[in-house]
Amino acid sequence: MSEIARIVGQRLRYRRNELGYSQEYTSEKAGLHPTYIGQLERGEKNATIESLEKVCLALELPMEDLFRNILPLQGTSKAAQKTYDLLISLSTKEQDAIHLMVENIVKFKREI
Repeated sequence: MSEIARIVGQRLRYRRNELGYSQEYTSEKAGLHPTYIGQLERGEKNATIESLEKVCLALELPMEDLFRNILPLQGTSKAAQKTYDLLISLSTKEQDAIHLMVENIVKFKREI
């Protein structure tokens, strides 16, 4: 499985879960087979642009959001990239709360 396919699948699954959609419901909205949705989410299939467009429309997910920062950021560690991937799956409110926590931890660490 390619890293990009895995990340795309993970982002699709996060969005589907965020909306409370089942794979079956998502597949109906997208006009695709439920098995295919599962394969995409697990990174087992390399989707066509057309299929991704259908899934993104069903999930109300702009394609640019799906692919934003999908390749490792230049000069970052794997831990930083994994943290980023996890954060983008959360709501803006959750991201803000986590950012504040991390800021406070870093500030506290610098004061020690």
